[in-house]
Amino acid sequence: MAAKIDPPYLRIVAEIRRRIAEGELAPGDRVPSTRQIAREWEVAPATATKALATLRQEGLVEAEPRVGTVVAAARTARRRMAPEPDHELTRDRIVRAAVALADAEGLAALSMRGVAARLGVAAMSPYRYVTSKDDLVLLMADAVYGEPAYPPAADAPEGWRARLELGAHTLWALHRRHPWLAHIGSLGRPLMLPNLMVHAEWALSALDGHGLGAETLMNLHVLVYAHVQGLAIHLEREAQAEAATGLSEDDWMDRQTPALEALAASGAFPTFAKVTGALRDGYDLKLDALFELGLTAMLDGLARVVEDPARG
Repeated sequence: MAAKIDPPYLRIVAEIRRRIAEGELAPGDRVPSTRQIAREWEVAPATATKALATLRQEGLVEAEPRVGTVVAAARTARRRMAPEPDHELTRDRIVRAAVALADAEGLAALSMRGVAARLGVAAMSPYRYVTSKDDLVLLMADAVYGEPAYPPAADAPEGWRARLELGAHTLWALHRRHPWLAHIGSLGRPLMLPNLMVHAEWALSALDGHGLGAETLMNLHVLVYAHVQGLAIHLEREAQAEAATGLSEDDWMDRQTPALEALAASGAFPTFAKVTGALRDGYDLKLDALFELGLTAMLDGLARVVEDPARG
């Protein structure tokens, strides 16, 4: 009888698993990207993607926003859970499993079947508790919006600015933990979720009592939220872009150098050429620093509205 030959993706999984087990790849180290795997093992990108997906399912690797796929903190694989009776399932367990899946692999990877596999139950079991993926996403959002807690009124910071700063930092940290969160709602179609309203209540109460009209109050609240969401969208987009191209942010920028130099040398954009020329070590886009800069500038501007007696 001929010896059984493992599919190519399993041979890739075995080799990367060995590198992790023997310490060649430590927790937090980047593992080969889809493109690197395809090149090193001479396989199709789909095979490389399947190998990385298998390693994620085993708990050996995880997606790190703005970094890529890295060795998970726990260097031993999570054992697959044995199938459990449906009666041991709860909506809360399903939601927590879905949040963990989206945190690790992004919202695009979320499926009811994937959640069931993570819980070790039959593929259709979650539908007994959650009617659809769309409903599940709303439950996930409400759950994570409820994670942080604001201080009681007696311990709250004084002044509208300090309160808005605390609210914005709370939301930013939340989106940092759950990069998919910024992708599930738009400003024009806000989510009517109880735990999201907690954040709205905090911001609105900080601005209330300064003589502002209701429309102005809502506009200022939405502006602060939009600043958080607008930057947070790029947390997951960068991870998706790296997974799709196999290029880190630095790798991608390196490939843009000829085009950048051509634009600067064209003479059509003198200010751009001057600024980029002064960045001798390059420009490292840091979302946390950009968030702080934007928040400070925004609050400086809001002060003219909140504290000016002639505001509308």
